[in-house]
Amino acid sequence: MGISPRQFEQMKDRVSGRGPRGGMDLLGVQGNLAASLVPGIVLGVDPSLRGTGYGIIRFGKSAQSLGQGAQGEVLAQGTIRCPRDWERSRCLAMISTTLREIVRLHRPEVCAVEGLFFAQNLRTALIMGEARGAAMAVAAEAGLPIHEIATRKVKQAVVGYGAAQKAAVAKMVQRMLALAEVPEPDAADALALALTHFRDYSRHRLGSLKRI
Repeated sequence: MGISPRQFEQMKDRVSGRGPRGGMDLLGVQGNLAASLVPGIVLGVDPSLRGTGYGIIRFGKSAQSLGQGAQGEVLAQGTIRCPRDWERSRCLAMISTTLREIVRLHRPEVCAVEGLFFAQNLRTALIMGEARGAAMAVAAEAGLPIHEIATRKVKQAVVGYGAAQKAAVAKMVQRMLALAEVPEPDAADALALALTHFRDYSRHRLGSLKRI
């Protein structure tokens, strides 16, 4: 459904409460507005050289906030594991190859990746950046918009506490997505990224997502 730039500005005003009460309702009820903006299939990636988590969620047409439960279907989840004795280059190739196949199979529309963090160990930060770059390159190669979300924001959105432990995130992700088992920590973090991205769109935070 296409809208003009002027209609888009009016829509933002209405969402923020600044618009007039009268006049044309551009997209009908709030649920229809959300459905027109929310990507149907979201890829979440939690990059790490030895254990990159990934999760792909397909959301329904009716967007819901996390507080009500984001009813999504998990299409794929897991951890790309690389043994400790593998060279970094081999690990990066494994991350790229695996994610490329996952994207090919499930055709996500957008990618949410963990935001940059400040590591005390420079070597650790560089290695993490390499894994993140490998994952982002695959998403960009597929033409996916890439958004980064800070870890603290993800934990706040999913658990309600920005310093929550991985186990708490995994348990809440299991509950929100009605999974039979608690997902592995890295996969849970990736699913949490996808859920948070969905929440930001379904709540109309049009300018709050950082695209990279």
